[in-house]
Amino acid sequence: MFTPVFSSWFLLVAALFAEEGRLVEEALPALPQAVSNNAVALLAGGDGIHLYSMLGLKSGKSWRDTSSEAMHYFSLKGGANGAWRNIEPVPGGKGRLAASAVAAAGEVYVFGGYTVAEDGSEQSIPAVYRLQRQSGRWRHFSDMPVPVEDSMLVVHQDRYIYLVSGWHDLGNVNLVQVLDTATRSWQQATPYPGQPVFGHAGGISGNRMVVCDGVQIAYEKSAAGRNFLPSQECWLGEISVDNLREIKWQPIDPHPGLPRYRMAAGDDGENSVFFAGGSVNPYNFNGIGYDGVPSEPETALISYNVDESRWKCHGSLSVASMDHRGLPRHDGWFYIVGGMRKGQEVSAGVFRFKPGKGRRCTE
Repeated sequence: MFTPVFSSWFLLVAALFAEEGRLVEEALPALPQAVSNNAVALLAGGDGIHLYSMLGLKSGKSWRDTSSEAMHYFSLKGGANGAWRNIEPVPGGKGRLAASAVAAAGEVYVFGGYTVAEDGSEQSIPAVYRLQRQSGRWRHFSDMPVPVEDSMLVVHQDRYIYLVSGWHDLGNVNLVQVLDTATRSWQQATPYPGQPVFGHAGGISGNRMVVCDGVQIAYEKSAAGRNFLPSQECWLGEISVDNLREIKWQPIDPHPGLPRYRMAAGDDGENSVFFAGGSVNPYNFNGIGYDGVPSEPETALISYNVDESRWKCHGSLSVASMDHRGLPRHDGWFYIVGGMRKGQEVSAGVFRFKPGKGRRCTE
């Protein structure tokens, strides 16, 4: 577990590293309980930051350990001086995995996820819930036209939420579904042109989104029927300024190294999308690979600059982690909440980092 260090020496070193443009990390108080594959979101305002963790998988890692719980961290100054508390569970009556969450127009939205039955069967959940921040209560907001989980979500103009590809019940879909949070209406945008995937990651800079990796399905005529294979595709999607349903997709170079599954990803508010951790071996919800080999997390931190059309490497995080559903950001800091650590350990650890300037990747 990542142990918090709050000494003046640590803060001084962090400040010096930040001035030099180097990667800086800081631990925050741990979650009330360990959770992985959890949906995360962050709201910031004049009263500080509000960080949320919802749903996911508890330490037992069985079908019984899917969670419906929600947790809230508040920090007046946006740092390690805050505290976590449990809030009302996400409605639905069952725990769910692979849900997604985002913040838009001062509200937190949670999308779908899937339930796991004792016999291992899974069901995609269509419901979208919105959190009323002041009361800490959830309200049903809408239903996805096509329920997806393990999707990639981005927010455009602080209003429109794009759900890119993902898994629906029995397979991946290439849909890009758009929710208008002001009117509660849905539209279908230009489909995702790559191999449909789940467990992919990405973010958006202005009107340009970056989508990378995940798992594609290879169908076979053998008894196995299908294989779950890592996808090394990366795509840049530019949303039209005249029509929010039109996306101009184009392939971009894959990132350095092997493709990764369930990375933490998000934008820096300027021109780059960051990707952290993940695993090179796609796995079932318990952390065991589809190939039967236990999966292990990565430490690499990379970014794609949409203006320069190139990848940058930012070194390695001190904590290897995987099984993430987002990478919220505020004031230059990115937040990693829970997830799986080495040995497929479900973690209660929370930390944040500033990525620094990085360097152009050479491979």
